[in-house]
Amino acid sequence: MAALLRRAAQPPSTKSLTSVPGVEIDLERHVVKVQGKVKDLTPKEFKLLQLLIEADGKVLSGRTPRAGLGLERPGEIDTRTVEQHVARLRQKLGPRRGLVLT
Repeated sequence: MAALLRRAAQPPSTKSLTSVPGVEIDLERHVVKVQGKVKDLTPKEFKLLQLLIEADGKVLSGRTPRAGLGLERPGEIDTRTVEQHVARLRQKLGPRRGLVLT
């Protein structure tokens, strides 16, 4: 708890903040705010959102998110894995779920 309070008190550096309409992402603290409310994302959901934001509207192949999420190890490649992460991410983005397209 103390670590969370300490991180919240620190001013964010401008290079660590990324935003799209209605969504603010602090890359250093792994904090995502949707319309001002903090959302609890898993590390893989956060990484997926980061990959999508960095893609800046470009289409990603199915391998790109799997590699970025560390799902390229033998036995972990499941075509539904990324889809499940995307579905959970959309749910957590709530009113801004339309930002993630497949």
